[in-house]
Amino acid sequence: MKRTAQVLLLVLTGLGLLHTALFTDLYLRYVKEGLRPLLIVSGVLLLLLGVAHAALDRGSAEETEHDHGHDHGHDHSSAPRIAWLLFLPALSLLLYAPPALGAYTAAHAGSQTVKQQKRFAALPATSPLPMTLTDFTTRVQQDRELAIKGRTIQMTGFATPGRPGGGWDLTRIIFTCCAADAQTVKVRMYGTPAPPANTWLAVTGTWHTQGTLGTRTAAAALDVHGTRRIAQPVNAFTDDLPLTPS
Repeated sequence: MKRTAQVLLLVLTGLGLLHTALFTDLYLRYVKEGLRPLLIVSGVLLLLLGVAHAALDRGSAEETEHDHGHDHGHDHSSAPRIAWLLFLPALSLLLYAPPALGAYTAAHAGSQTVKQQKRFAALPATSPLPMTLTDFTTRVQQDRELAIKGRTIQMTGFATPGRPGGGWDLTRIIFTCCAADAQTVKVRMYGTPAPPANTWLAVTGTWHTQGTLGTRTAAAALDVHGTRRIAQPVNAFTDDLPLTPS
């Protein structure tokens, strides 16, 4: 890879980062929202490096041509040929964004282990009761007061095809930092046919009796009373409370 190509790679990567972080929400497919400023700074730095690299190369070439006219300023530096593959991700940021993580990833991942929690706040009397998948799982397996017993719950997430044993999973993929450290939380759904994979839904239902409620033996599962398709949230890689009406 010649120096000109190296400069072009820096510029393309910088433009791609700026395009993704400034003018679209696509960056949320790969990193948390809070990292947006770092992406913008990185894009600017790459552009500046590319411009500085080009200016230095031009000055070096002119000096070489002046001092050694017979060489005509030839640049003999190069990088391994495989470095040309770096253009693919750089161009993809500008032309084609790789798909976000979804049902395929979730189907091949286990559900994350919820953190130990000793105390639980009182639940509001709202019905259906909005809950995140993580909170629902924690309540089912750790709340000795059995506060969700008999309560109608509402959760949102995307559908992951069922596994042996029946049912399908309402799923959320959660970024701690970025897609590389993504964790999956799933709640098994019973009582309704599985929707197409990656369909975003608002689901209402009651805890599916399996195991002893308030202990680790309790299944993180719901007997579905109703489902409604919803639009995928802009910031989909969180486990937020449902904000849509029931």
